[in-house]
This record gives sequence, structure tokens and C-alpha cells, in this order.
Amino acid sequence: MHRKAYATGTAALLAALLAGCTSGSDGGSRTDDANPGDTGTTTVAAQPGKYRTLPEPCGAVGHSALDSLLPGIRQITDPQQRDRAYQGEAALTYDTDRKVGCHWKVESAAATDRLSVDFERVVSYDNAVSDDDQAQKLFTQMETAADLPASGSTSVSSVTATPTPTPSRSGAGGGAASPSAPAPSGSGAGSGSPSPGTPSDTSSGTSQAELQSRVLTDLGDQAYLDDKPSTSGSAAEQRTVTVVFRTSNVVVTLEYVETPMATGTVPDSKEMQDRAQNLASQLADTLDG
Repeated sequence: MHRKAYATGTAALLAALLAGCTSGSDGGSRTDDANPGDTGTTTVAAQPGKYRTLPEPCGAVGHSALDSLLPGIRQITDPQQRDRAYQGEAALTYDTDRKVGCHWKVESAAATDRLSVDFERVVSYDNAVSDDDQAQKLFTQMETAADLPASGSTSVSSVTATPTPTPSRSGAGGGAASPSAPAPSGSGAGSGSPSPGTPSDTSSGTSQAELQSRVLTDLGDQAYLDDKPSTSGSAAEQRTVTVVFRTSNVVVTLEYVETPMATGTVPDSKEMQDRAQNLASQLADTLDG
């Protein structure tokens, strides 16, 4: 009888222990459900950019474009030197999928021309910010730093620039040249020379206001042009035309610089801007191609 009672008590004790374990397990399950954390929550990553790679920068600019922007190339008589001039020099980079560049420098009888092209592929490391949005932020910072004139600004004269008169010669024998006619003076100015910071243009029908630094509306997703003259180490006036544009998550910067050899010579704004914008359009096509 005592053995039977002992066995019964042992069975009851085991049943109680099993019930307690089961109850504790259920309680733990309820606690986990009360604090689900991120379970069941899906985070949607922002859209990646269109471009995953970049073009080879020195090969992105064709010979015809270089002939236009760097006229001195065609004046190089040595074939090997001319080929090296066309090839340009690649910028130092540690990640060719993120940032690449190339630059050229060519001298001619009239001027020294420099060209640089840089591609930057922007990648966002924030899941809430897309690559395009991050690239747009970078572009906006660059545009702000360029300090472009306000839209509709009349900070430069809208008077069409007048070409420099060509001296006439008397007689077929080529006598002494007559003095050049004085350049018309601007409104309130003592000479016809453009003031520092004002684009100059020797072509007819284009106003100086149309050539000022400005936002471009027909290039990529966003673009601007910055035209600034600056005095170099010599008496000649150097001009720098910069075109920056964004296409999706790639920002392209093109810088075109000309320094005339002759003292007092001012590079032509329209000519330089046209060349730079034509190349920028070709680079945009290269990205899309």
C-alpha cells in the first residue's frame, strides 16, 4: 500500500512539473508577441540611380570636338605628339565606377586652351534617399557655390557688342593703314571695353545679357553655365567657361579655359560657350548611349 501511494504521489508531482513548464513556455510566447520589434515590418529601399558605371573620360571626347575646343592640336606637326594631345591625361582616381576625369592642354599661335571633363556617379547610402535625390543635392550645392545671377537679372548691358573695325588700306600698293575708328562708349562708361565679369561677344545679334552665367534648360535633368573672365599672370585676359549638368545620378563638369597670347586680347564668350555647350550635349548622349 505504501508503495502504491508513493507511486501515485510521484506521478502527481511529475504532472505538476510538466504543467508548469508548459505554462512558462506559453507565457514566454505571449511576451515575444507583445514586443514584436521589426518582425512583419518591411522597409522599402529608395530607388537606385540609372547609371551603375561611368564612361572612359578621355575616350568620351571625340577628335572633332577636341579640334574645335583646342585649335592648337591641328597645328602640331609631329604625328606622335598630336596623338598624345588627343589622348589627354586621365585624372587620378581610386574608383573608376564612382568618379573619373580627363584633361587636355594645347598651345597654339593665338592662345593656350585647356579642357577638363569630370564624371561623378552619386550613390546614396541612406535607404530613405534615392541616388537621384542625392545627386540633385550635390548639383544644387555646386550651383549655389557658382553664385549665378538671379533669373531675369539685368546686371550686364543688353547692348549688342560691336565688332572691332578692320583698318582700311589706301591704294592697291598697300599704303599705310588708317587708324581704327574709336569704339563706341557704353552708357556711362569711358570706353567700349567690357567691364570685368561681363561676357564679351564679337558676333552680331547676341546681347551680353544672353551670354551671362545662367541656368540651362535643355541639357540633362539640371544644368547651368558659368562664364567668368580672370586676369592671368600676364596682361592677357583669361576666360573660363564651366558647364555642369546632372543626368539621373551622374553629375558631369566641363571646364573650358582660354588664355590669349596677345596682350589685351579678350576671348570671345559666345564662341567659347557654344563650343562648351556642344561638347556637353555630346557627353549627355554618351551617357545615354
